Amino acid sequence: MSSKVASISPSPVAKAFKHIQWDPLSSLRLTPQETALLRMAETNPIEYTLGDARDATMYVRVLLKLLAEASVNVSGQVARITEECNENRAMDALDADPLGVVTHYAIAKLGEIISTLSSPWAAENGVSVGNVFYAGSECLLIEHWKALLRVISKGKGDSYAQRSAALSLAQILLAACPSQRGRPARGVKVATTSVRIPSYASAIEPLEALTAWIITQLKSSNAVTVGTTVPAMMTLMGATEGRQIFAASGGIKYLSRQLRQREKKQSPSPTSSGPERKANSSVQQLYELAFCMWCLTYELNNFADVRADFAKDGIPVMALVELVSSAPREKVVRVALAALRNLATCSADVNPEPDAPRIDSKVFLGEMIACGLMKAIGLLRDRQFTDPDIVDDVESLHKLLADNFKEMTRWEVYQNEVETGQLQWGSTHTDAFFKENAKMMEGKDGDFKLVKILISLLSSKDEDIAAIACYDLGEFCRYYPNGRGIAKRLGAKDMAMSLIEHDNPELQRHALQCVSKMMVQNWEYVK
Repeated sequence: MSSKVASISPSPVAKAFKHIQWDPLSSLRLTPQETALLRMAETNPIEYTLGDARDATMYVRVLLKLLAEASVNVSGQVARITEECNENRAMDALDADPLGVVTHYAIAKLGEIISTLSSPWAAENGVSVGNVFYAGSECLLIEHWKALLRVISKGKGDSYAQRSAALSLAQILLAACPSQRGRPARGVKVATTSVRIPSYASAIEPLEALTAWIITQLKSSNAVTVGTTVPAMMTLMGATEGRQIFAASGGIKYLSRQLRQREKKQSPSPTSSGPERKANSSVQQLYELAFCMWCLTYELNNFADVRADFAKDGIPVMALVELVSSAPREKVVRVALAALRNLATCSADVNPEPDAPRIDSKVFLGEMIACGLMKAIGLLRDRQFTDPDIVDDVESLHKLLADNFKEMTRWEVYQNEVETGQLQWGSTHTDAFFKENAKMMEGKDGDFKLVKILISLLSSKDEDIAAIACYDLGEFCRYYPNGRGIAKRLGAKDMAMSLIEHDNPELQRHALQCVSKMMVQNWEYVK
């Protein structure tokens, strides 16, 4: 996984930064020394200001103070600007909403500092994010970090401020993660000064707060809202600690839902530059979300809870299979395949589930087969890819799926298909199959779980799935003793009746036949 440092995009009012006058902004409560430090930093190269860790810490504290004071009472005019301003318009924004411009200024400067502290120059000179943003004898995270969280939480509508503040906070917190220690870039000469290790304990609460905000944003159906989280989320995925906290907070479920939602919404248009740009943008977001999902699969072997979250409701596997099947762009297919391969090879041997059903690669392979991955992989094998990793993943998954399919009974294939909700016409949806397997529908606990799932699938927005569910319920009524009474008691008749007047004639036909099978004892004579 890449550990490349993400950068903050320019503020739309960046051209106004050099015109900020600090003295009239009394609400910022700057001391003369702090004002002098800001002016000095403006007139010198950033490396000069950051050359001494203590001076650098003072500078970032002043910037975080600016952020804390400026973000308390802003008019919101700058927050509504999304396109880059020319100098005249930026100056108008400074006049109308000076604190909004100062908020953007402080965030932009913090981004520049973090980028410089993550460069080869910083490593060679013994300065880092860790020894600038973590201070004191115990190297604790400086208390001023809360200014970033305030902007993230309260800055609704200002996508630049939220996105960039979240990314900065993620990069600062990542520096304290034990998994990130002692990892200089290749070829970078590191200064031999004594290394101060940032306190991870002081970063845990902020990490949890940032993750909670990310997950709240992921619940939104708005692409812009979700987009504010993506750079920070991708940064956190670079550390095992970030992945663990995200998974423990229920993030896998919401990330999977976003993947399905974004995949269905993105639709490139070759006819106009506007929609095409929008489509390209949505493909990029799709790639970034899929990248985060791939990163999370690296925790499968380490935590039983992560395996359980990936197996929950079949949605994560379904989302990844849909990405591979729709193949929006090669880079999206690459990360989706890599994630599926990790799922298909994971093990429960190292950290088994305590007193719970075993969840390992076999479970996930069964879900993949039920979701139709074998067909998608077959189609991908016929395509020419420039990336050798894709070819390798396709061949590996093809073999794993084929071997697992040979070991599965027809009933296991059907059971996986129903439990994932991905019904497809085939040999498991036939008269002969139900004649042989109707008794299995009662389930191990006699709770008719699969029948209940089929009834819920009658309301599926996918008309083919609803039609197959109608067929299967009708066959259950025919071949299971008192199947008609059980199906009626569970609500199947009313649900199927509502589909008889559906616009889709095929679904209408299967719904009518389903109801007829529930009502007529000797269906074969009617047929």
